[in-house]
Amino acid sequence: MTRQGIDLSNGILSAAPHQTSTLRQAKRVPAGTGTAYWGPGELMTFLLTGEETGGAIFMSEISVAPGGGTPPHIHHREDETFRLLEGTLTIQVGGDTITASAGDFAFRPRGIAHSFKNAGDCDAKALVLITPAGLEGFFKEVFEPATDRSAVPPSATKEMMDRARAAGPRYGLELLPPA
Repeated sequence: MTRQGIDLSNGILSAAPHQTSTLRQAKRVPAGTGTAYWGPGELMTFLLTGEETGGAIFMSEISVAPGGGTPPHIHHREDETFRLLEGTLTIQVGGDTITASAGDFAFRPRGIAHSFKNAGDCDAKALVLITPAGLEGFFKEVFEPATDRSAVPPSATKEMMDRARAAGPRYGLELLPPA
């Protein structure tokens, strides 16, 4: 079965034959390592990038501090999937509100406004899968490199939001006014 250039026929996620991919090469990202960036109220660690998967997927782990999350936005090019590992997140998708807890799965299709927030009192951790890849370029451009993973996540600054508004159109990302 092929969907958007991803071949699942053999039960192994791999790029379709027309794509160049190194996804079949083993990769290990030990806990607490990997390229990481600070976003508003969250730490994002890159696990797999489009460069490594022939553009098929971008996967990250996020740790969202209490009160952290993303403002409403729309991905025009990619779908986004969450698997919550710890804590809870309140996720808005279109007009629906989902309260996701550890173990829950949430899919947010492209073209639909969505946001999320950690309304709990402890960090929420999730694996995030973006298909196809490419949005990692936005995070590299807008977020700050995380040289100290034990630091307190930053709040959204005017400078970061200005970078986000400038970069968004290049990545098919539309930032919306807060709800």
